[in-house]
Formats: sequence, C-alpha cells, structure tokens
Amino acid sequence: MGKEDLQVVKGLNLERYVGVWYEIASMPSFFQPKNGSNTRATYSLNKDSTVHVLNETFVDGKKSSIEGSAYKVDPKSDDAKFKVKFMVPPFLPIIPVYGNYWVLLLDEDYQWALIGEPSLKYLWVLCRQRQLDAEIYSRLLEHARQEGYDVGRLHKTTQNDDPETEVPKDKGFWWIKALLGK
Repeated sequence: MGKEDLQVVKGLNLERYVGVWYEIASMPSFFQPKNGSNTRATYSLNKDSTVHVLNETFVDGKKSSIEGSAYKVDPKSDDAKFKVKFMVPPFLPIIPVYGNYWVLLLDEDYQWALIGEPSLKYLWVLCRQRQLDAEIYSRLLEHARQEGYDVGRLHKTTQNDDPETEVPKDKGFWWIKALLGK
C-alpha cells in the first residue's frame, strides 16, 4: 500500500531550507535507533547542487551519526521530492542505501516541515527549534492523516536544551570506564 500522488511542496528554496532541523516526531524505522533523543538533521549545499546530510542522535548519552547526500528526483520539476543516499555501515561505508524524502508541508518562514514518502511507512515532523507549538503539531498530524498516514505510529522525540552535554568528554574511552564500573 502506498500513495504515489502525495501532495508535496512546490518551489522549495534549498538555500533557505539548509541548516539544522530538530526531529519532533517520527515513525519508528529499522534505520534509526529506537531510543534516540535530541535527534537532528543538518543540511548544507554541495557545489554540485546536491545536499550534504548529517543525521545525529544521542543514545544512552553517546552521539551517533551518519552522513549522506540528497538530490532532486527530477531536477526539472518544481516538486520537493528528493532521494537520499547513505553509505552503510558508517564505520566502513560500502553499501549504498536509498530512501525518499518528500517535503509534504513547509512553513512559509521555513520553521517547521512535514516529511514523508509514498509508501506511507515513514514520516517526520521537523522544526528549527527543539520544541514545536502543540497547535501546529496537531495540524501537521491531521494533514498526514488525511494523506493516509497512520499517525498513531508516530513517536515523539525527546529534545533537551543542551544535548552536547550528554556526549562523553573522554572521546571514545567511555566503554573502558563502563567495563571498570566507573
């Protein structure tokens, strides 16, 4: 089951869209940690008109990330339909994995966005701030529901004020300390 005719944003301005986006909610997926918090995506323009993608999340106080790229499905179209490509596993990137990234709704000031894809399996609510107004969130969910998404599957993402304080300061030796009980 899917919906190839999802309504998407027209005329997305990539220069305005790039930057940091915080995940407010998402549908659980095999490619994202189930207990991640402070999840965010940082987008920047590449010289070849593709978009560099850096997805980061925190799991048990440790930052996890993956980098990839995004490009328009049809460069001649005005539709905000992108493909994203990540190379996995992150420590030895040899296998390309592709996904759809369709901008379904976007605030006129580029402060929040609803991202989906035609299988209706994946959905993200993104915001420039760590929190999103409850009324706006409800409107986005209602739009997704009308498009055919099972919004009951959405999981709210915990966003703290300063997630960087959760990163172990010993740069990778945290596991040795854990073994020693410290």
